[in-house]
Amino acid sequence: MGGKNESSSGTLELFLKIGLDERTAKNTVANNKVTNNLTAVIHEAGVIEGCNRTVGNLLYTVATKYPANALAHRPVLLEYVVSSKIKTPAQLEAAFSFLSNTASESLHLKDFEEACGVGIEVSVEDIEKTVSEIFELNKESILAMRYRTNVGDIFANIRKKLPWADPKIVKQLVDSKMYELLGERTAADNEKPTKQKKEKPAKVEEKKVAVETPLQPSEEELNPFLNFPDPKENFKVHTEVFFSDRPVLRCCNSKETLDKHLMVTGSKVYSRFPPEPNGYLHIGHAKAMFVSFGLARERDGCCYLRFDDTNPEAEKKEYIDHIQEIVNWMGWKPFKITYTSDYFQELYELAVELIRRGHAYVDHQTAEEIKEYREKKKNSPWRDRAISESLRLFDEMKRGLIEEGKATLRMKQDMQSDNFNMYDLIAYRIKFTPHPHAGDKWCIYPSYDYAHCIVDSLENITHSLCTLEFETRRASYYWLLHSLDLYQPYVWEYSRLNVTNTVMSKRKLNFLVTNKHVDGWDDPRLMTLAGLRRRGVTSSAINAFVRGIGITRSDNSMIRMDRLEYHIREELNKTAARAMVVLNPLKVVITNFDSASVMDLEAKKWPDAQTEDSSAFYKVPFSNVVYIEQSDFRMKDAKDYYGLAPGKSVLLRYAFPIKCTDVVLADDNQTIVEIRAEYDPSKKTKPKGVLHWVCEPSPGVEPLKVEVRLFEKLFNSENPAELDDWLADLNPNSKKVVTGAYAVPLLKSAAVGDRFQFERLGYFAVDKDSAPDHLVFNRIVTLRDSYGKVGGK
Repeated sequence: MGGKNESSSGTLELFLKIGLDERTAKNTVANNKVTNNLTAVIHEAGVIEGCNRTVGNLLYTVATKYPANALAHRPVLLEYVVSSKIKTPAQLEAAFSFLSNTASESLHLKDFEEACGVGIEVSVEDIEKTVSEIFELNKESILAMRYRTNVGDIFANIRKKLPWADPKIVKQLVDSKMYELLGERTAADNEKPTKQKKEKPAKVEEKKVAVETPLQPSEEELNPFLNFPDPKENFKVHTEVFFSDRPVLRCCNSKETLDKHLMVTGSKVYSRFPPEPNGYLHIGHAKAMFVSFGLARERDGCCYLRFDDTNPEAEKKEYIDHIQEIVNWMGWKPFKITYTSDYFQELYELAVELIRRGHAYVDHQTAEEIKEYREKKKNSPWRDRAISESLRLFDEMKRGLIEEGKATLRMKQDMQSDNFNMYDLIAYRIKFTPHPHAGDKWCIYPSYDYAHCIVDSLENITHSLCTLEFETRRASYYWLLHSLDLYQPYVWEYSRLNVTNTVMSKRKLNFLVTNKHVDGWDDPRLMTLAGLRRRGVTSSAINAFVRGIGITRSDNSMIRMDRLEYHIREELNKTAARAMVVLNPLKVVITNFDSASVMDLEAKKWPDAQTEDSSAFYKVPFSNVVYIEQSDFRMKDAKDYYGLAPGKSVLLRYAFPIKCTDVVLADDNQTIVEIRAEYDPSKKTKPKGVLHWVCEPSPGVEPLKVEVRLFEKLFNSENPAELDDWLADLNPNSKKVVTGAYAVPLLKSAAVGDRFQFERLGYFAVDKDSAPDHLVFNRIVTLRDSYGKVGGK
C-alpha cells in the first residue's frame, strides 16, 4: 500500500538523520516494535531534525534496552543524553540499572548522576596510567599468549578501575600497548591453536547400568505466567501514544481509578478469552485459552468467555454452541459467559460521549474512499464537522434513517501518525442485519477497535492478552480509554501459534469446508479443535503441547507438526490399550494345527502387564487360519528383513513361531493367494522377526472386519498459507480408507472415542461414523517419533 511505503520511507529518513548507518536503519524499519520505540524516543528527545552519531547511537540503545518499568523517567534520561551529560555506553547501562531499580518511584537526580558518572571526566593521562598498570601486571601471560591474549579481560580490568573512561580512547591505548610490547603480528599469531585430543579412558570390564537423567523442566514450563504483573501494579505506564501535532500521551491509571477497580475485583486477576463466533476454533485458540484461562487459574482469578459478536453477518448460533462446548472440552471453566452485544447500549452511550468530547465524527466517505485517504494520510472532508451535527447524524444512523454504507462513525485520532492504526478508525457502521444474540434492536454495530477495549474496561479485565499482530493497536486501545476516562487494563501480546502443513485462517478453513475439500469443520485432517478431538487427540495432550511452546513474545510462529505428535504419543503410550489389527490381510494356513480346534491365548493390553493382574490381558483366539500383513511376506528373503519368507520362521506375537512351507499363487503366477506354514508348539524355534496377526475365531468364520482411516498431512508444503495458489498444495493422499481390515475380538465392544494402540501400526480412535456392526477407526498418530529423535522447532 502506498501509505505504508511512504510511512516507511519517512521513518527511514528519520533514522538516518540521527546518524544510524543505512543497514541498521533499514533493519530497524523492518521491525515494528523497535521502529515504534525508536520513533517515540526521537520525538521525546526533540531531535526530529537530527543529531550527531554518538547521540543517535545512544538513543537507539535507549529504544532497544530501556527498562519497561521506568517509562515515566525516560524523558529525564533523554535530556542527559542529548546534552551529552551521559555520553558513553557504560554510563547508559548504569542509568538503565539505576532506573530499573527506581521503577515508577520518585527520581533523585543527585543519586542518579552519581550512579551514572555524570560530570566525571577521565583524562587521557589517567587512562594511559591505568593501561600501563594492567599490562605490567599481565605482562608475562601476554608475552606467552601474544595476540591470542583475551583482550576482553584487559578491557574488563580497565573498566573496573575507570568505569567512565571513553571506550574509544581505551581501545586505542590498548592496541598501541599491545603493538609496543609484541611488535608486528607473525604468521604463528594467526594460526589457530591445535586442539589436543582427549585420551580415551581405559575400558572397564564391568558393565555399568545406564542411569537416564530426566531433563529438568525450565522455570517457564513449570510456571509460564511468571512474567505477568500483579493487578495492584496497574498504575504504571501502559503504553505511549505519539501524536504528530501534540505531546506524547502516557496512558496509565490514576490512583483513584485503580483503587475503584481493585475494590470491584478484590485485587484478583480478571482475564478474558474473546473468540469471534464466525467459525470453529483451531489449535491457535488452544494457546489463547491456555494463556487467558491458565493465568486466571494460576492466580486464583476469573476468566470470562466473551463472544466478540460485533459482525452479525458472519455469526451463527452453531459457532457459539461449538465454542462453549470446546472450551469445556479443553478443561476450562469460564467465570461468566458474556457477549460484546450485552454491552451495545453502554457502547452506544459512550460513542455519544466521545462525539461530545470532540473525539469522533460522522463520516460519509465510502469504504474505498476511506482506504484511499488513509493511504495518503489525508483527513476526511467531514472530519471537522460540528459536534452537534455529528450527534444528530449518529442518532439518525441508530434510528435507521441513513442507508447502509452511507455513513460511519469514525474516531478522531491522528491521520499523520506513524502508526497506521491511528488513522481515524471506524467506531460504528450501519448494517440492517438482525443479530443472533441481540435480535433486531440495532441497525448500527460497533467495530472491534471500538468495542474491544471498552468492554475490557467495563468487565474490569486486569490482563488483556492477545497475539502479536495486535501490538500496533495498543495506541488506539489506550487512546480510546483515555479519551473516555475509563479504567485501562494491562495489555500484553504473545506470539501466535501456527503449525506446519496446515492453514489457520478462518477464511481459508471456511473455504475448505464449504467447498468440500474436507469432510466438515471436524475433519480429522484439520487443525480445528473439533477435528483434533474427532481424530482422537486429547485436550490434555494439546495443553501439554501449548505449555511446552511457552507464551513469550518471541515470534516462534511456525511449529513443526512433529512437536504436537510427540505430546500426543507421550500421553497415548500411557493410556491407550494395545490390540492387534491387520490392515491388508494375507491368509496363512497352519497345516499342522487341527482345523477344528481353537486355542485361547493371552495377549497384553499393556507392555508392563503383571501376570497377577487379569484386567491387563485379553483373550485372543488362535486357529489354523491366521492373517498377517501383506507387507510382512516376501518371496525373497534378505539379511535386514524380519518378516516371513519361504523356508523362514517368524514369531506370531503372544503365540507360536511359524515357518513358511509353501506359497499358493493365483492363475497369474504372481498374486499370492495364501501361505502354508507349520507352527512350533514347543516354542523352541527362536526367530528374530515378531509379527502381529488376527485369526479366524472359529472354523470358516471371518475375523472382526473394521474400517480404518489413515490420515497424512493435509498440505504438502510447511507453510501453504504463503503460497499464491494454496489450494494446489493440498495433499491428494491425505486420507486413505481401508475397508477390509481384520481386528481381534476385543475391539468388538469399542465405543466412540475409545483409543487403542494397534501394535506396530500406531494409535487409533473409534470415529463417530461407527455403528454396532461397522466399527470405524481413525489413526491419531503413527508410532514413529521423529521429534523425539531429531528435535523440532
